[in-house]
Amino acid sequence: MPAPERISPGGLTHPELITLLTKGRLTVRGRIRGASNAVLYCTVAYEGEERTCVYKPIAGEQPLWDFPDGTLAQREVAAYEISEVTGWGLVPPTVLRDGPYGEGMCQLWIDGPPEESADGEPALLALVEDEEPAEGWKAVALAEVGEGRTALLVHADDPRLRRLAVLDAVINNGDRKGGHLLPAPGGRLYGIDHGVTFNADDKLRTLLWGWAGEPLTAEAVEVLGRLAAELMPGTALVTRLAELITPEEIEALRGRVEGLRSAGRHPEPSGGWPSIPWPPV
Repeated sequence: MPAPERISPGGLTHPELITLLTKGRLTVRGRIRGASNAVLYCTVAYEGEERTCVYKPIAGEQPLWDFPDGTLAQREVAAYEISEVTGWGLVPPTVLRDGPYGEGMCQLWIDGPPEESADGEPALLALVEDEEPAEGWKAVALAEVGEGRTALLVHADDPRLRRLAVLDAVINNGDRKGGHLLPAPGGRLYGIDHGVTFNADDKLRTLLWGWAGEPLTAEAVEVLGRLAAELMPGTALVTRLAELITPEEIEALRGRVEGLRSAGRHPEPSGGWPSIPWPPV
């Protein structure tokens, strides 16, 4: 399945969207509740164009014991940078900019498929009572569903999810939940919420373990080779990443890419860290 063609809302090109997010007037319209950090729903306007976006100010980040304070916004931007190099376009356009509450991450808001076509989007995650996944599904883990009962957590055997699983392994995503998967018009699938990524230690926690230990696709091998070249010292990508994450984290990123290329397989849970985020959705 080829990657869906990139579709920019309202006809803007991808560079134009980045310019809009970077230079536009940012207006807060509300706050998205339920997030551990401040997540603000905004509009951004520039030269007659206006779009909705998410703004996460650094000032609204909660401290984490395993990540330096005030770095989650930069990690979101770094995840976008890596996604762009893969050519898969899995992360919505994302920039680091000043805003009403100081510097923060600004990301294009992704609308889901139109309501009338929502039934046409296949399910990505499910809980089933069977001991083995049905055809077209991959097993993740057994989950408690109450009253002493368990169910099998499965995800779709979907090429879009498989690309995202590779990206998560590269960026060391510590929080790939079901709610972070956004189907969009045109057959696209986006991943969001990449604040806890790029740690130098193994932190991979994800619901996308269904391919664990399986050979990487030829497409993924080619993408990893291209990414390895772009991560050589002195490249434009490394220069950009140096503004967002630490030298130790960049070196660990190189190591993960080379490790995946050498193994030729999707990673498996290490056993030294919870493999599934909580809550999973």
